[in-house]
Amino acid sequence: MSIARKIASAFLGPIPVSRSRALGTSERLAAATALTSSLEYLSQRRQIRRGGFNDWSVARQAHVDSSPVTRKLLDLVSGERTTTALHLARVAVSTGMLLPGDSRLRGAGSLFLGATALALYPRHRYGTDGSDQVSTLVQTAMGAARLSRSPATQDALMWYVALQGNLSYVVAGWAKLLGTSWRDGTALGGIMRTRTYGHGPTYALTQKYPRAARYLTHGVLALECLFPVAYLAGGRLAKPVISAAAGFHLANGFVMGLGRFVSAFVAMHPAIAYTSAPKSHPLVAGRDDRVLKTAAVVFASAVSAAGAVAAHRRLRAMEGWPRSLRATTRHGNELQYEMNQGDPGLPVLVFATGMLSTSEHFGWITNRIREDGRFGFLTYARAGYAGSRYRSTAPYRLAEAVDDLVDLVGAAVPADRDVVLVGHSLGGELARRAAAELGGRVRAVVYLDSSHPGELNRSQQQSASAKPLGASLSLMVWSLRCGAGVLLARPGWLEALPVMFRKRVFDQYADARMWEAGHREWKAVEREFRAHAGDLAPVGSDALVVSAQRTVDKDPEHLLMHHEIADAHRGAGRTVETVVLEGADHDSLLTDGRYGVEVGRLLLDFLTRTAEPADTVERKEQTA
Repeated sequence: MSIARKIASAFLGPIPVSRSRALGTSERLAAATALTSSLEYLSQRRQIRRGGFNDWSVARQAHVDSSPVTRKLLDLVSGERTTTALHLARVAVSTGMLLPGDSRLRGAGSLFLGATALALYPRHRYGTDGSDQVSTLVQTAMGAARLSRSPATQDALMWYVALQGNLSYVVAGWAKLLGTSWRDGTALGGIMRTRTYGHGPTYALTQKYPRAARYLTHGVLALECLFPVAYLAGGRLAKPVISAAAGFHLANGFVMGLGRFVSAFVAMHPAIAYTSAPKSHPLVAGRDDRVLKTAAVVFASAVSAAGAVAAHRRLRAMEGWPRSLRATTRHGNELQYEMNQGDPGLPVLVFATGMLSTSEHFGWITNRIREDGRFGFLTYARAGYAGSRYRSTAPYRLAEAVDDLVDLVGAAVPADRDVVLVGHSLGGELARRAAAELGGRVRAVVYLDSSHPGELNRSQQQSASAKPLGASLSLMVWSLRCGAGVLLARPGWLEALPVMFRKRVFDQYADARMWEAGHREWKAVEREFRAHAGDLAPVGSDALVVSAQRTVDKDPEHLLMHHEIADAHRGAGRTVETVVLEGADHDSLLTDGRYGVEVGRLLLDFLTRTAEPADTVERKEQTA
């Protein structure tokens, strides 16, 4: 054999490993993870005591919606003595699992480690970093394989672990690919400078050798995104792919302090090596690969079902309410809206939503206004949300959303009626800008925890969260386009909305169109807010500025900016009021019935003092 062939054989080709060898190696590596994990928890018992990082009296609040039986079991397992005893048992069992042997009792040991890891997970909610979950997956599968006498069942479980391993790498890689820092090669340096996972010397190297850091970053991306190539051409690339993955985890263990990740993820590699070797090799002869075909059929069926669910939800999200109307704006966008007329002699309230919010988010407030019966109101979906269609071909700017709002008022509200613009979050900023264009038609502007165009420059918290938000929105868009909306759980805030709105809101929440629109708006917000400088332009109308207490408590700079919004309205003969709603946060200000109804009351009281004719108010006071 030539030298070139010897070198190629050393670095290329499958990694033949027998079923028994793969099973034993995986269960030992998973046991090493369990041993390390339990020893770490035992050495840091102060974290599970009162006031610790995993204080059960605090952590158990995450399970208040669980059944009474589940809560009692969790309380039993999570007592300090029980937790300690379970970890001591795990240390003993995992130590035994590291010893030589292939007894079927080892299967019971693996299942014990997997079951106790699941039982203890709520107790150690913080600090696992995913390693315990991976080792639990391997332990339960390998434990069942060890106990089974059927080679076909053992192979099916081997394929299960191998497919899970491939999936974990591919999903991680494609999720990274959506992040700008991974595509431009700066992610490695960014991670190395963080406090949680950073490493000073490595960060210094990334700055000294930026080209090498970019190559390494892109190499990680390629490894994860293309991991399944290990199965091509009879496993010819299995050696370099699996070796690179093992090296990647070793590097993470040393540099990022994720030591348990090494044994946890590498525990999946024997199953990958076993399933990627060609069946012609003597060590894997007779391997049962039927589960791969079954998985392909199940995957295709799941994709078809997810597509059908997504299409059905989109149809429901776009159809609107029975009385929905439409208006076309100067940009060609078609807006879907709902109108309640109210008293023709009083202003119409026009509600503008925040980014990634639906018009139904105002449900508690509009219900309160409907019950009052005096004021008409209009709710609408911005272009790209719900049934509103985004048809503009120009580069998107916030001015387009402002123009759409102005055009909608002109088309939907009779010319002889004034309007009161009500905006939440970004909707508040759009309402402020629209008020300048609508001029004398605007009786008042109501800001509900409104955005301020200077917030990304003045709020450190807002500025720090800006870049990750863009990456998260991009990930959501692509995930939902791929049909992952079927996997979305109903968010907690959804259940706080009025019952009649919940289903429709979730249909919109699970629709990629809404996230695409939100991502488009966010890019414009970040670009334009970063460029903001100077004072706010004066607005010639009354104003009510409502701030959520938790928003301003978290960052007092927001309260200063909300006062600046109010000051922009001050002038002779104008009423300007500011309110901090105690207990509310940015979203619950609308979605929680307690706060939404209170906002409705504040709004109606304000309009009674400012928007109703003086003789009407006087008659009501005399009647009272």
